[in-house]
Parts: sequence; C-alpha cells; structure tokens
Amino acid sequence: MASSLLDSAKAAIDLAKKLGANDVWANASRSNGVSFEMRNGVLERVEDSTSRGLSIRLWVDGRYSVHNTNDLRPATLENFIKEAVAITRSLQKDPFRVIPDSSLFQGRSTIQLDLVDSSIASVSREERIELLKKMNDRIQGQDKVLSATASVSTSQDQSAAASSNGFSGSFESTSMWIGAGVVLDEEGGKRPEEGYFGGGRHRSELPDPEHAAEMTLKLARNRLGSSKGPTRKTTMVVHPRAAGSIVGRLLSSLDGGALQQKRSFWADKVGKESVSPLLTIIDDPLVVRGLASRPFDSEGISSKPLPIIEAGVLKNFYIDTYYGKKLGMAPTTGSPSNRILALGTKNMDELIRDIDQGILVTSWLGGNSDGATGDFSLGVRGHLIEDGAIGAPVSEMNVTGNLLAMFSDLRALGNDPWRYSPSKVPTLVFENVSFSGV
Repeated sequence: MASSLLDSAKAAIDLAKKLGANDVWANASRSNGVSFEMRNGVLERVEDSTSRGLSIRLWVDGRYSVHNTNDLRPATLENFIKEAVAITRSLQKDPFRVIPDSSLFQGRSTIQLDLVDSSIASVSREERIELLKKMNDRIQGQDKVLSATASVSTSQDQSAAASSNGFSGSFESTSMWIGAGVVLDEEGGKRPEEGYFGGGRHRSELPDPEHAAEMTLKLARNRLGSSKGPTRKTTMVVHPRAAGSIVGRLLSSLDGGALQQKRSFWADKVGKESVSPLLTIIDDPLVVRGLASRPFDSEGISSKPLPIIEAGVLKNFYIDTYYGKKLGMAPTTGSPSNRILALGTKNMDELIRDIDQGILVTSWLGGNSDGATGDFSLGVRGHLIEDGAIGAPVSEMNVTGNLLAMFSDLRALGNDPWRYSPSKVPTLVFENVSFSGV
C-alpha cells in the first residue's frame, strides 16, 4: 500500500516539473480510523473514516507555495498542479525558501521501529463491543456514578514522500486505544469527573480494560470532597500524567520560527546552564514502537536522537531548512518527536514521603504561558501533601511563575514516566512554587 502512495508522489513530481516547477516535494498519505463509544451500557457512537490526500511543495523561479488535495484522479490532478504552479509564479520571491539539501537525506537509520501491528486491521466489531462492556460493567451502577463512557479506537496510517532532488521514503503505523470516563454525583451539585486512557502502536500495549475502568473510578472518587486550594509558596509535585504538559510548555518556544521572530525565552541560551542540572532531555525519533517515532521528518531529514537539554544546558533548537537559512544555522529537524527525560531513582510515592508540606498537581485546568518571556499562569487541581502523605483534594487554584525559574528549582525527578505518551516524563518535584486560591 505504501508503495502505491510513493508512486503517486513521484508521479506528481514528474507532472509538476513538466508544468514548470524547478523543484518539488510531494507527500501522499492514506489513513483509516475506527472508533466506538458506549455510554451507560448503550453503544452510542460508531465512526469509520478513511481519507487520502496529496500535499505538494513547489519552488518556481524563486517563489514557494504549498498545496493540498484529496482528489487523485489523473485528469483532476493535472489541473490541480497546473493551477498550483501558476499561483506560485504570482507570489513574491523569497531567497530563504529552498528545497532541503539532499545531504540531509543520507544516513537513514536501519532500526526496525516496529510501528505496525497487522492484527489491528482485523479487530472485529464484536471484539470492540466486548472491550466496551468490560469497562462499562466495572463502572455503571457503582456508588455515586452519574454517567459512564467507554471508548475503543484504532487507526492505520501510511505516508510516502519524494522530492525532485532525490528523496524517497515511506512508512506505516498503527495504533489502538481504549479508555473510560465517569461523572460522579456529589452533594452540593458538584460533578467530579475523570478519565483514564491507554494504548500504543500494538494491541499488546493496551491496558487491561477492567483496570482502566477501575482507575477511572479511583481517580474520580479521589476528587470527592474537593475544596478551594490554599494561597502559599510551597513544594509542587507533578503527577507523571500531567508532567508531560509542563515540559511541553518549557520546550514550546524552541522552534526556529520563535527564535527568528524573537518570541523565544530560550534565545541566546545555547551552551548555557539555564535550568536545573537534574534536567536532561533527548528528542529521539527512533524509539521502537514510539508514539512519535519516524524514519525521517517532514523535510526528509534522516531521524537521529537530538540532545535538547543536557544537565540543565540547552544544546539544540528545532531548526528546519527555512529558518536555518534565515538564522544562519544548520537544520536539525523542524518538529519534535519522542521526548525522553533522564530519570531519578524513586517513584512518586517515595518522593512524596520526603516532603513535609506541598501540593500534588494531578491535572492542569487551562491557563497560558508566554513563549517570549516564559511567564505562566495555569489552573490546577490535585491534592495537599501533608507529613509525607497525599491528603485532601483541592481545586479552584492557580500556579504562577516563570518556566525557566521554576525548572531551575527542579529538585527531583521520579523513575516512573507515563507510558501512554510520546513524552516520557516522570514525576517532577519543584521547590518554591507560588499557588493562589481563586
């Protein structure tokens, strides 16, 4: 299947060159997704969608544009590309827009990423409903349960790309996810709700459906009796399920566009210790079965591990060809993949035992952060930490500060990264964090 997509991409390149393009990049893709959702024991939603498309990047007489279509019929495609070339000719020239250098395509890894589970294509309707029932039956009818939702989803994706300067490549991936959500009925009109989802590239990576349901109930019941959080500066422990989000905010302005447009608080920090020496992060697109693994990126740059932060020192930005030209920097890759953090030696419970007073953050409730300054204000909910133990649930509170300053006060990392995410981030412990009840 991927080979036919590659043929489509190469045919589009030949046609665009014939119609006057100097250089061309073409990407052809196909995807299929199936999702089932059961609410309170009734199958409520079934979706089965299949899509395919072609994206072409054109370089015509010093001008550049991107065009997309999902109609790959030969006659229609020729008209589409002819019009795309004409549109590109009408644009302003941009000397920084050049096709990626072919040297970046070299050295592609031979690691078998194992991104495809062929059995996912044959998951039957009956199997999906059985998974839904196992989750639903563990939740529905339990004390205080107002509503229960269970879901099962699968996907199959193929992508192939080629360029007029010699790139050619394709890869496929599958995934399967299950999970449940619950809303509880609490006195006073409160409606605590929670969810628990897990999955991966292979069916073997699914959580046990009954365990997923039990975790959903446990997490929701932990919210019962929640009260407004305190205003104080204290230790913050971030649960592994929530830790990936705050790391994502820390790294959000590490792209070439933010750097070139002076919207990055990381500007001028390459080679400098800017956060705690406990923090080491590698972007690794070659993780076997990784949720963001790939043999090459969207520009054809061959995948390899990219150090981002080593012992608190910034090592690299995410730089694509365009911003590399503008900044005078060598391209690395234009987008993140699997982010892997160096781990500590204790799990969350063990880390909490060493804390007299603090707050455990279990989820973020909106807010914002400024990519230019690193200042942030985020809504949170979680639990008090008292005398080395997890205490009462709290909500209606914000945490504020500066990302670089907060990560400079990173005191410890756990050994327990959340497995159902491309970012393998463990429990994080920060000192001197400002909380305010709202």
